[in-house]
Amino acid sequence: MKEFFSHIRGAVVSTLVLAVVCCGLYPLIVFGISQTLFRDKANGSLIIGADGGVRGSKLLGQAFSDPKYFHPRPSAAGNGYDAASSGGSNLGPTSQKLKDIIQDRITAYRVENGLSETEPVPADAVTASGSGLDPEISLRNAELQVPRVAKARALNEDKVRELVQQNTGGRDLGIFGDPGVNVLQLNLALDQQH
Repeated sequence: MKEFFSHIRGAVVSTLVLAVVCCGLYPLIVFGISQTLFRDKANGSLIIGADGGVRGSKLLGQAFSDPKYFHPRPSAAGNGYDAASSGGSNLGPTSQKLKDIIQDRITAYRVENGLSETEPVPADAVTASGSGLDPEISLRNAELQVPRVAKARALNEDKVRELVQQNTGGRDLGIFGDPGVNVLQLNLALDQQH
């Protein structure tokens, strides 16, 4: 019996020591390192407005529909850009429903941006991403929206193009992917023009 309680005591002490180390010390160390070395990323890569308020995150898209703003790519996450419901539509490439949705989006994009019926539309302008939360659009998508945004804001198109270039990120590690335009940062830059 004495041996049995000795094993129980050892198990309880081991559990308490591991709980303190794994549930207390380790998380505090990781938190301290992240706050010291990667403060912006550890806190959500937040974008702070001119008034000091949080406007969003560099990592999450937001819905914009007003003509004076650049529009993000479509989102299938919840009611659009809902991080709690992140995900795609799960419609496959042979889905007629997906083809119809894309065709409707192409038509709407051309009308909205004053494009001809033969003008190619960038894929990211009419298809949602896998997460539904992408914060960036392609440079071509942004360039096609410049005339609409400039007209709605009574700005020179060259000034709007300059803002697009200033908010265009490069390739990952200099070689992977394509340059992208962060829509939220670009729209905030536009708002600062007035």
